Amino acid sequence: MMKNSFSVLSLILVNVILAVAGQTVAKLGVQKIGIFTSMPLTTFVFKSFLSPWIISGLFLYLLSAVIWFMVLSETELSVAYPTLSIGYILVLLIGYFFLGETLTLAKCFGVFFICLGIYIIFR
Repeated sequence: MMKNSFSVLSLILVNVILAVAGQTVAKLGVQKIGIFTSMPLTTFVFKSFLSPWIISGLFLYLLSAVIWFMVLSETELSVAYPTLSIGYILVLLIGYFFLGETLTLAKCFGVFFICLGIYIIFR
């Protein structure tokens, strides 16, 4: 790991939050566009690149990528990459609380094991 573990963990958390925010904003954007199989692919692509929601999601991804490069410059990939799994937890919660997605027992067990894995890596 790096000299200041707290700093790299903070950067990873910011990276994950930005990536999840980008994913969520992009999801809201495609919900407004419609299902891609209900229109020609070129129409879907054109609408996607004109959507302020999707453009905002891409911008958040770009910020996330820059922070990820900072993380990679400071720590081992084999430590940093698994911590991105925190994003799965956040996506599950956002999907349930804000997007009305279902929360099943299988999803809860999956999140539990993700948390356990992250704990083991940083122990």
